[in-house]
Amino acid sequence: MWELPNPGDIVWCHFPQRPRDVPGPKPRPALVVSVTEYEDGDTVKFAYGTSQKVDRLNAGEFAIRKAENKAAYEIAGLSYDTKFDLRNMVELPWNEIFFSVPPNPSHGQTPKLGSLHIGMHRALNAAAQAIR
Repeated sequence: MWELPNPGDIVWCHFPQRPRDVPGPKPRPALVVSVTEYEDGDTVKFAYGTSQKVDRLNAGEFAIRKAENKAAYEIAGLSYDTKFDLRNMVELPWNEIFFSVPPNPSHGQTPKLGSLHIGMHRALNAAAQAIR
């Protein structure tokens, strides 16, 4: 099994739709929000990521765009401009059912794509404030 991710990591996730206990049909980037360790297994809370409609941000969303912040885009390990939706979060067990190694792994045989650049924290905090 893989090492637990850290808050701020971006991972390759089969983010569930409905019902929430069934992996989604295609993997996508997800932002690690928190990690909880239990005796019977670990869970990780994630924010949904998508490359769709990145030019339109709603309350609770922020985007990482290559043209706007190349360093943040590269550190995140993304293949496309991506927005993360803090209104769409889920806590999942850290296992091979919901997570997989991305097609071009740059962090070894782990689901980790990259990490949130420190320069994105203002956008993340603004998205979090917008949903409070």
